[in-house]
Amino acid sequence: MSGDLVLRGGRVIDPAAGLDTQADVAITDGRIAAIGPGLTGHRVEDVTGHIVVPGLIDLHTHIYRGGTSLALDPLAITRMSGATTLVDAGSAGASNFEGFRDHVIRPAPMRIFAFLNISYAGIFAWKPGLMFGESSDLRLLDMAECLRVVQENRDTIVGVKVRLGSYASGAMGLAPLDMALEVAEAAGVPVMAHIDYVPPTGREVLDRLRPGDVLTHACKGFPNSLLRGDGRILPAALAARARGVLFDIGHGTISFDQDTAARLADLGFVPDFISSDLHAMCVDGERFHLLTVMSKMLAIGVPLAEVIARATATPAAYLRQDDLGTLRPGAVADVTALALDGTALRLAGCWIGGKRFDL
Repeated sequence: MSGDLVLRGGRVIDPAAGLDTQADVAITDGRIAAIGPGLTGHRVEDVTGHIVVPGLIDLHTHIYRGGTSLALDPLAITRMSGATTLVDAGSAGASNFEGFRDHVIRPAPMRIFAFLNISYAGIFAWKPGLMFGESSDLRLLDMAECLRVVQENRDTIVGVKVRLGSYASGAMGLAPLDMALEVAEAAGVPVMAHIDYVPPTGREVLDRLRPGDVLTHACKGFPNSLLRGDGRILPAALAARARGVLFDIGHGTISFDQDTAARLADLGFVPDFISSDLHAMCVDGERFHLLTVMSKMLAIGVPLAEVIARATATPAAYLRQDDLGTLRPGAVADVTALALDGTALRLAGCWIGGKRFDL
């Protein structure tokens, strides 16, 4: 079998296909053509010594650069992490989604999806020294406009985002969540719920979430941790997972606690999605991009194949993108190559639609 491009000699790990083997990957016309030994191609790139995985998917980023204060350039995120699909977690609301779509999403070489913020203005004032929660004034939560924009952009918008807690929603309690859930129900899409500090409590939020909804910042520490004071998992979290609520890491700046993550993993409660919540306030110094978060999960003992699955196959299935998150023949040729040093993952290269992305 020959292809336009062959990635030769890597360790291919594709959890969606149950694959972990030394093999070549052939790419033709932007699609995976074959996986196996001894493949030939017009161009050959040697990836010996590297792990070759489906293009990574970061389910929680902020990339409406120029439109929101906390957002980053999506090109910079891919250069850091090798993520070939990015999901923006509510940077834009109904008032500015058109600009996000036309000026960031459509020109980008990587695939970009979005959760639309229930707030009409999106996350509009969020930087050091100025943090105005977009859910803290119910006058900004225009349900009709949110529903309209979701319905008009179903190719790109995958759900509704709501941010809750004393920072994000002030004294509004559960009202923003209830409004987001009503819009999501009408649109037939899930909700991604952020929670920072009380009020409301994590228990109250978890009790309202439906099958398919996502609670992000699942590994945050006290308060609003998924762990009780005695180290056991909150009954509300167990009940939510049992009825189909999903859990996302969303590392960010103060939304991840290593000890909490380790204890949850010990109890068999690893979040469904590994994501970065990369934004302008967690990019300087130690950069908490997707590979950083994946490395942290490896360090607490989550097996490599499970870590890769939670950043490839699992988010692809959630996004209903059958040709992403896998290296099966016929799938889109989004590929990430990684180097592994102990439990630390480092980017070695990535290809989007079979074309090498310039790191």
